[in-house]
Amino acid sequence: MNAPLLSAAPPSTSDLWGLDAIVRDLRLARERWRLAQHRTLESGGREFPSRAALRDIVERLCGVLFPMRLGPPDLQQGPSEDFYIGHTLDIALRSLLDQVRLELGHVSRHDPLSDPAVVENDAIAVVRQFAADLPGIRLVLDSDVEAAYRGDPAARSVDEIVLCYPGTVAIIHHRLAHTLYRLGVPLLARIVSELAHSATGIDIHPGARIGGSFFIDHGTGVVIGETAVIGERVRLYQAVTLGAKRFSVDAEGALEKGTPRHPIVEDDVVIYAGATILGRVTIGRGSSIGGNVWLTHSIPPGSFLTQAVSRNEMLESGGGI
Repeated sequence: MNAPLLSAAPPSTSDLWGLDAIVRDLRLARERWRLAQHRTLESGGREFPSRAALRDIVERLCGVLFPMRLGPPDLQQGPSEDFYIGHTLDIALRSLLDQVRLELGHVSRHDPLSDPAVVENDAIAVVRQFAADLPGIRLVLDSDVEAAYRGDPAARSVDEIVLCYPGTVAIIHHRLAHTLYRLGVPLLARIVSELAHSATGIDIHPGARIGGSFFIDHGTGVVIGETAVIGERVRLYQAVTLGAKRFSVDAEGALEKGTPRHPIVEDDVVIYAGATILGRVTIGRGSSIGGNVWLTHSIPPGSFLTQAVSRNEMLESGGGI
């Protein structure tokens, strides 16, 4: 009988994966990046806000804004509702303060005259004003929910709108993100917006200014750019783009940031699925834009534009030939 084969002792984890070399090479890659970006390791702590922390903050804020629909399943109306809101809001705002400190602290490190005490006071002021704005955010969100209910025959209740509609998820995030954007923490605002983008496929830049009673039906693929301005009672369908036609550059060829380059959509406009509107053009009040229209010029109030009309205009003016 042959003797059984003796297997060798299993290698250690480090030997199995070559972790020592991988850790070393990753450290070298980080150091090269930090050197190229003129980053230092003065504090040794976290430098930027955390997506995970902001995800938790937004989830808590959603519960604060809509406690009986987005709050905990065992919550009861009455005194316990207010206790939950106060307790949850305190946790969310303290965590938000940490994230605001990180963003303002990162910006201040590029200013040799920066004062840490001023940064701390500014961070507290931002969060205090954000908290004060929450009741107003709830009121405008109510108008958004009611607009969705009125505009969708498939909706059985306003509760269904809050619980199920991706457009509502996106607009809740946007109302919160836009407030942060206005208060001077654009990185936090962008992270909040991108959390909704990842979850819904709806991409709204936090800088976009959007009036009340706003409804995104279905929603997947909607893109709304940073400098877009949207009036009251506007309805968008899936795959609508409110984008830029071209990007201005400075004398050195770098993109100019923040210049108005996205559409202005006035009150009571409906834009149907797949329409693309580019540039700083104005869609007049009460207009209706048909599906798959490609539009790069302003139209007057009360216009009704379909794909066939748009294509005919392009051919008559010599475009598209």
